[in-house]
Amino acid sequence: MAEVNTEKLGIVVSGSLTRGVDVRLDSSVSIEDMAVGRYVTIEGGKRKFFGMITDISLEVTDQRMVQAPPDISDPFMAEVLTGTSTYGRLHVLPMLTIGGDDTALIEGPQPVKTVPGHFSMVRSSSQQDVETVFGGEDARKFYIGTPLDMETKICLDLPELVKRSNGIFGKSGTGKTFLTRLLLIGMLQKSAAVNLVFDMHSEYGWESRSEAGHKVKALKQLFPDKVAVFTLDEENSKRRQVSTDFVVRIGYDEIEPEDISLLRQTLNLTELAVEAVYQLYRRFGKNWLQSTLDIEDAESLPEGLSIHEGTLGNLKRGLATISRLPFLTSRSTENAVRRIIEYLDRGINVVLEFGRFTDITAYILVANLLTRRIHSQYRERMEKAIAEDSTPPHPLVITIEEAHRFLNPGLASQTIFGNIAREMRKYNVTLLVIDQRPSGIDEEVMSQIGTKITCLLDNERDIDNVLSGVSGRSELKSVLSKLESKQQALIFGHAVPMPVVVRTRDYGSIKSYKDLAADVTDMKEQAEKDIEELWD
Repeated sequence: MAEVNTEKLGIVVSGSLTRGVDVRLDSSVSIEDMAVGRYVTIEGGKRKFFGMITDISLEVTDQRMVQAPPDISDPFMAEVLTGTSTYGRLHVLPMLTIGGDDTALIEGPQPVKTVPGHFSMVRSSSQQDVETVFGGEDARKFYIGTPLDMETKICLDLPELVKRSNGIFGKSGTGKTFLTRLLLIGMLQKSAAVNLVFDMHSEYGWESRSEAGHKVKALKQLFPDKVAVFTLDEENSKRRQVSTDFVVRIGYDEIEPEDISLLRQTLNLTELAVEAVYQLYRRFGKNWLQSTLDIEDAESLPEGLSIHEGTLGNLKRGLATISRLPFLTSRSTENAVRRIIEYLDRGINVVLEFGRFTDITAYILVANLLTRRIHSQYRERMEKAIAEDSTPPHPLVITIEEAHRFLNPGLASQTIFGNIAREMRKYNVTLLVIDQRPSGIDEEVMSQIGTKITCLLDNERDIDNVLSGVSGRSELKSVLSKLESKQQALIFGHAVPMPVVVRTRDYGSIKSYKDLAADVTDMKEQAEKDIEELWD
């Protein structure tokens, strides 16, 4: 393919491998047309460099012009000064390089280990450049958005993405929900993994309303054969006319001490109260919760239990809060974990709606309780598959909102979610965490998140935590802080060859629904064609 002519921006004048390079902008190029996050290609002597604009500045050749600016009322004089006495400077962070020989072309882009020479030409990246780096849409790659000022598709390698836990971050109202829907649809389309979504605000299974008040379809309506909606709130689902597949009920006998330990902060339990739970569990077994609620006071405790009156009162108040949750019963007749796994085994994604029960206590209790049991079964299956050299379970991605509630420094080492993040894909289970306060997530857990999709953040601690351990951190910090408040995100990590700022693809219009459904149809047709060719 012939090289596409793109706008020459300027030449490299200085820089270093660790800091990036400085580019002097040509006088014919308006600095106002430049944007942080935009891609550029640098034509070195032996290789091309792909980089991102991370800063833009105004420069002068003589500092006296800053103190005593010249009269530029004459347009001719202004034109003469621009590009000679005054000029624009771009700071570019080179990230990938590709050599000019045949071997380099086969190997594809490689991480940068040197810098382009002085006066190397810098131009806007072409569509061909971007496709060379990110590849095109295919059976593995899902179109997530376009680069700034370009219409080229940026695609994520989804089988690669689900090998590790991933995160979607951004302040409230920046489009995290829309991004999550797109990512879930991508995994569904490419069969990269099955998903279990703990849907706190009922936004992913059935239609909901956008901030502008428009109805937005969700996964079940777009892919009815590939998505099942479970609910904790049958009444709410009926009122919203949701086509549900299963109503989840959880028995008191299913709640274990680990579930209560995670709720310590939300239930205002003391450490002694949490320790008492383990005593009571050892004494009463699975009936510990109901038995504890039936105890009137410390004097009524069975022999062998030593729990202070104040501790027992504190614990009973917390357990009373849980017992008032309508989806809890003394003993459940249906095993929710078994039903969820039945659907997942058939390749059907499960969205668990919480309906009116958006209280964080309900969310933490249910998400933790179900995840621990599902992870345990996946672990057993994976270990059996390895021992018997049989087919392992299909990769599972568990989506949780308000992730800092499960993964904060005080709890991350104790929760199943922290274990999953650290295990990577050891048992074919990973996380998709969604949060507007990434600074609340444990640093070790954050370092294990493979790919981060980050919308606008304006809190310094949130930005620092998201970019912790990332190469070019200070430059990317500038890019992240300049994102627009809607429909823009910085993507970096395991599933992309280099960081990229994208304008996310449209979701919510009739055309977007048709495009997403058409992608699945095209995949089916291609698969049928491949099978026919195989047997011809």
